[in-house]
Amino acid sequence: MNVGDRVRLLTGTEEGIVTRLLDSELVEVAIDNDFTIPVLRREVVVVAQEEGNTFDRTAPDYRVGQVPGKNANASKKDKSKRPAPSAGPPRPAQPSLQEALAAVASSGAGVARPAGTPPAGSKQPAAAKGMFLALVHQSPELLGVTLINNTEADVLYTYGEETSARPYRALAADKLGPKASTKPLSFLHLKDFENWPAAIFQLLPTRLNGDAAYELLTKRQAFKASTFYSSQRPAPVIGKEAYLFQLDEKAAAAIAPEQLAQEAPVAPVPAPAKPAGVDAAALKAQLSGDAPAKPAAVVAAAAPAPTTHVVPPPHEFDLHIEALRPDNTEELSNTAILRLQLDAFEDALSRALATNMHEIVFIHGMGNGVLRKEIHRQLSRNKDIKFFEDARKEKFGFGATLVRLK
Repeated sequence: MNVGDRVRLLTGTEEGIVTRLLDSELVEVAIDNDFTIPVLRREVVVVAQEEGNTFDRTAPDYRVGQVPGKNANASKKDKSKRPAPSAGPPRPAQPSLQEALAAVASSGAGVARPAGTPPAGSKQPAAAKGMFLALVHQSPELLGVTLINNTEADVLYTYGEETSARPYRALAADKLGPKASTKPLSFLHLKDFENWPAAIFQLLPTRLNGDAAYELLTKRQAFKASTFYSSQRPAPVIGKEAYLFQLDEKAAAAIAPEQLAQEAPVAPVPAPAKPAGVDAAALKAQLSGDAPAKPAAVVAAAAPAPTTHVVPPPHEFDLHIEALRPDNTEELSNTAILRLQLDAFEDALSRALATNMHEIVFIHGMGNGVLRKEIHRQLSRNKDIKFFEDARKEKFGFGATLVRLK
């Protein structure tokens, strides 16, 4: 069962599409796109597309921008409510083999158009090149998260989500061809806009038989009401209205061939160490009889390297920039401040573990929550942490985290 599958409830006649895989046992289903409900996987069954041929019912294959029909539950005999087919323009003829090959050779998109059909988007200005995140209306309230590749290169991509309860959750990974789009990778409901997760993409352009390699692009896209509703415009490739966000404002940099060929210097192989405390030349002379019998000369053992004493951090470690750099007069960007705070956090945590501290409190403040979220993300991945939680609220509010060490 995947996101986008059409399913039917086993305990009723309702049908809908899977909009989210909540966990191994629970999925979220949009019933006729009007509302979403959590359902156990064992209580739904995927509707096969062949069902429409057998029962004279519509079982569409939902793709980007398609709106599920609300008469999907109409029976075969109930034809009274079906609108009579209206006379419309004749459907364009399917392209011949020669036309299909010509379309592939000319456009490179791998999609042939029927004869007499103008190319998609011919009435619109040329779209910008690049990778786009498009939120496409599946219904007035339901949006499909779609990745669009409006470049001439293949793109390897991963897609995941970040929420306040879970730092990262991988949802999809695949290769997307040039001038192509994915099916909806997940679905978002406008009524839950305030709780939407941040979308995280990793993009790696590649060209078969190409002469350059590219760096990996990572993009985190959060959604704010102040900018979201003004982002609606025609999307490239799919030619539909969508909320559009460009993911590669800074294009992936090509890696120079000399950087690929550069190898790490090979460390010299150390010579075998002599036995500690024994002079080999003096011992050989004694065994051969060339020297009087006497105890072998003793070589002074090398003095051990001085050990650096690790100073434990304070029990309450303040990460505010004023506490870390009290004499600082330099104007720092938010990114630089965050980097300094994270470096100080990692150093204090390492010293706390090295000195066998039982617990430590990190005071990070409230702010916009970025520092707190990153600290919790790193703590959740550290195997030396028993648990962590918000410190005493009566003293710190929600601006500190208590970490219990193993």
